[in-house]
Amino acid sequence: MLKDIFMSLSQNQFLNSAAKKYGLKMGAQSVVAGTNIEEVIKSIKELNSHGISCTVDNLGEFVFNEEEANAAKEQILNVIEAIHEHKVDAHISLKPTQLGLDIEYSFCLNNLREIVDLANRYGIFVNIDMEDYSHLSPTFDLLDDLSLEYDNVGTVIQSYFHQAQEYIERYKNYRIRIVKGAYKESPEIAYQDKNDIDANFIKISEWHLLNGKFTSIATHDHRIINYLKDFVKKNNIPNDKYEFQMLYGFRKELQLKLASEGYNFCTYVPFGNDWYGYFMRRLAERPQNLNLVAKQVFNKKTNTIIGVAAGAFLLGKMTNKQTKKKRK
Repeated sequence: MLKDIFMSLSQNQFLNSAAKKYGLKMGAQSVVAGTNIEEVIKSIKELNSHGISCTVDNLGEFVFNEEEANAAKEQILNVIEAIHEHKVDAHISLKPTQLGLDIEYSFCLNNLREIVDLANRYGIFVNIDMEDYSHLSPTFDLLDDLSLEYDNVGTVIQSYFHQAQEYIERYKNYRIRIVKGAYKESPEIAYQDKNDIDANFIKISEWHLLNGKFTSIATHDHRIINYLKDFVKKNNIPNDKYEFQMLYGFRKELQLKLASEGYNFCTYVPFGNDWYGYFMRRLAERPQNLNLVAKQVFNKKTNTIIGVAAGAFLLGKMTNKQTKKKRK
């Protein structure tokens, strides 16, 4: 039920517009590392000072306008220049739909090629984020095409997909981030039960740790983290073959603890005004995340907005059930 609520909220255009309007006034500064490049570089430097590297996401997705896609490309190029100029420990994460995948494949590929080329010149890695299932195959195609020219690209494997093991084996020679998955997918293609998703996360993580190039273990679940810490120790997997990842603003104490223990740690650092859908999907992915950031994120205004929307969603569910009963 909670997952459905947050997925519904993530697609609410009114709330998305309100989030853009109020921005950091709504408490987004706890989960978003700034609205501009200057602010995100400052956040990266702070994390670097604790021995934490960063992957930077210029927030935005599902773009259907070439002008908007080109603007996103230019912003990402500027981020790469800033990373190089300030000599910070950071790389890039990006979403193909923000760069025009829904407009035209070749248009998106050209935008990506320009980004990857500049990053390659500076020795900066580019991670191609995975989105929903409808974009899975073309995103793999983008990775395949770019890999013909560059070796500084990798992608994400989502453990809720039934075929995750097949994907992880196909791309074993790439730097891969393993996540659970944050989009609403059908039972035909994705696990629906948390225990199944967690079990598959561990399974593909173990496989890639033993056979892959480099593994980014992206989870806030301390039970999975502790299990995989024991796994790498028992299997003598060197530190330079993996890292743990978490989102900016989530489980800060655990992030610092892992870094202080000598593990490679990377924080996923989003920035920009288009943060709302991103944040709602994080809550849908793992509703417990709400508890992790509630005190530091939600002021009264945010609680009101989310509460009203959640109430409307639940009311709609109840009304639909009542209507179906009457029809019966």
